[in-house]
Amino acid sequence: MRHHGRRRWIIGLILVIWGTTLSALSQTAPQERRSVPPAPDRRPDEGEGPFERLIIRGATLIDGTGAPPIGPVDIVIEGNRIKEIRSVGYPRVPIREANRPQGATREIDAHGMYVLPGFVDLHGHIGGVAQGTPAEYVYKLWMAHGITTVRDPGSGNGVDWTLRERERSARNQIVAPRIFVYVRPGMGWDRGPITTPEL
Repeated sequence: MRHHGRRRWIIGLILVIWGTTLSALSQTAPQERRSVPPAPDRRPDEGEGPFERLIIRGATLIDGTGAPPIGPVDIVIEGNRIKEIRSVGYPRVPIREANRPQGATREIDAHGMYVLPGFVDLHGHIGGVAQGTPAEYVYKLWMAHGITTVRDPGSGNGVDWTLRERERSARNQIVAPRIFVYVRPGMGWDRGPITTPEL
């Protein structure tokens, strides 16, 4: 009887050690194993810019405040930042050419089109291996729906992976919205307290 009790104790100990080892190995596995491949570099046929001075001409503007649309307007963008929105007339009235901003390095004719601010998604997951969706697909889906900024609260691909994608997006190396990394305790960050400048 003592022999069987000792045997059970040894088998139990082996199972505990084995389970602890497997658990430790799975927690120390590289983040890259849990992540989807990063988005491929932007191809030459995937967009343009940024431009020194882009002017979007003759658009009808929905400003996002709930106010009625205004237009036509010319929108001046310098280095990816809106510098000026200038009214150049009224609906169904000829545009006042003398009032239009000049000096464009690139112009887009937006007569008869609407322009509105980019949407900000405060809770958008880029995904991970469990989701199985490539980052490129997620980014382009967001962009196609007008989402120009996203905050990833889960960093399902790991914090470092998401930080690298954020930097690539900021340099226009990939077709993606602006990415903000939102990290909570237990998300794989091992560099001390989290501060905004680090992310």
